[in-house]
Amino acid sequence: MNKADFIAKIAEKASVSKKDADAVVQAFIDVTTDVLKNDDSIALHGFGTFKTSERAEHEGLNPRTKEKIIIPKSRVAKFSASNTLKCILND
Repeated sequence: MNKADFIAKIAEKASVSKKDADAVVQAFIDVTTDVLKNDDSIALHGFGTFKTSERAEHEGLNPRTKEKIIIPKSRVAKFSASNTLKCILND
């Protein structure tokens, strides 16, 4: 499902226009990005938690040259599904 399909489903489920649903989805993306950028987390009860994690500097391999390279440390976004969501998916 791409973003346009997602927005159409949100609009249908919430009985709102696609324009309004698009605004809400974009606001969700913007707020989530800002919160994660500030190294905070978002916990949505019954759905899951968005948070950041530090990935340590590590050694990698250049696939073209097979040369060893150092991959610098970085922050990555992670999502952890809640038990409620896990149960729904496995029902």
